[in-house]
Amino acid sequence: MYPIELTTPIAKDLTDFGFTGLSSPSEVDEILDKKEGTVLLVVNSVCGCAAANARPGAKMAVANGKKPDHLVTVFAGVDKDAVDKAREYLLPYPPSSPSIALFKDGKLVHMLERRHIEGNSAQTIAHNLVEAFEVHC
Repeated sequence: MYPIELTTPIAKDLTDFGFTGLSSPSEVDEILDKKEGTVLLVVNSVCGCAAANARPGAKMAVANGKKPDHLVTVFAGVDKDAVDKAREYLLPYPPSSPSIALFKDGKLVHMLERRHIEGNSAQTIAHNLVEAFEVHC
């Protein structure tokens, strides 16, 4: 687990932008079990590709017109139980931090794993998400 002094500003990068931080398994179930609407989930991380690519890409995407009904985040290495529960919803994808997932009517419809985030620009990630929003939101 990472020190709270380190992770609080990192988490605020998304929560100050309108994402809701989920810190318990019950909060994860409550939002990802929704059978109507869309949810964007960002599995946040302290790594460089989360800072340079995932968080900025997610923020750019949701600032661009069509967007999911709910924006949520869990923090790997911080809220272990919430992250473990979220990863159950992300199956069959293996655990990946950071990662970004789009759910529609309770089903996973789009997934960006770390391998899709690392090495790509925030603009490329945003473009990928905007295209998914056009189809599913």
